[in-house]
Amino acid sequence: MPVEYSLVVPVFNEEESLMALYGEIDEVAKSLSAKIELIFVDDGSTDKSWSIIEDLVKKDPRVRGVRFRRNFGKAAALDVGFKTATLPIVITLDADLQDDPHEIPEFLELLDSGLDVISGWKRRRHDPWHKVLPSRVFNWMVGAVTGVKLHDHNCGMKCYRREIFDEITLYGELHRFVPVLAAARGYKVGEKVVQHRARIFGKSKYGFNRFVKGFLDLLTVKFVTGYGQRPQHLLGTVGLSAFFVGGATLCWMAARWVLARIPFLGLSAYYLSGRPAVVYSAALMLLGAQFLSIGVVAELVVSYQNRKGREYSIKTEIGEPAEKK
Repeated sequence: MPVEYSLVVPVFNEEESLMALYGEIDEVAKSLSAKIELIFVDDGSTDKSWSIIEDLVKKDPRVRGVRFRRNFGKAAALDVGFKTATLPIVITLDADLQDDPHEIPEFLELLDSGLDVISGWKRRRHDPWHKVLPSRVFNWMVGAVTGVKLHDHNCGMKCYRREIFDEITLYGELHRFVPVLAAARGYKVGEKVVQHRARIFGKSKYGFNRFVKGFLDLLTVKFVTGYGQRPQHLLGTVGLSAFFVGGATLCWMAARWVLARIPFLGLSAYYLSGRPAVVYSAALMLLGAQFLSIGVVAELVVSYQNRKGREYSIKTEIGEPAEKK
């Protein structure tokens, strides 16, 4: 059976590298006798990238192009590419030639070994230290928080089984967390060391702000994967804890105020007015009530969404339905 895979390539101002990338991809496909479709997603390029994609589509029926009206970001470009892909395996790589298409056969071999997602690992990077160090810290943090321990969550070269994207929706900057989202649904995730080639054309599209966004997205992913179907377990726990601490403190102060007014106990005078603890305790109770209320609303939203979808992932079904027997 011939190898079949879709290649999804996000493009943003990469006119100098597109033809060279296409040549390498074509060379690999011929060596594998593979059936491929090559999907370029132009994320609002302002150079001649789209013109080159149009020429490739005319030249090669395997090439497809999607063009955004403006720059929407890499996650949006990948999401459209995944929805456009029709073949059973989807491989992503960047358009700047830093990812090597000749790695594709090894990705496919690992997929045959039983993995569902394979993430590239740029063990030796051709980037300055001020990009490498924060990236390593971020990768460690993602592993610690989510339990999916990959060396390089940000690597653009990854390989997936296409059915994963029937269950995962990308938005914001969540494209780097697809392995985490897939693992949360029971798919097997692995990684492969890949060659990281030095940049020849253009310049990096990423700056320091991506690490800030990445941290915020990590919080989102942790909440979605850990409490996406049971938000009240998190919000309610926080709410009850705050409500209990605030309420218990107010009760203690009220009891102390009452006992101080019983003459034979001999307790010193105790006043509530002017005590910051009263304000803080009341604020904790209000905060707790708000968290509980938000948790109820979140549960209603999840309940409504589950009418249209499902919270679990089925790998295999065997046997015929009763009506077919």
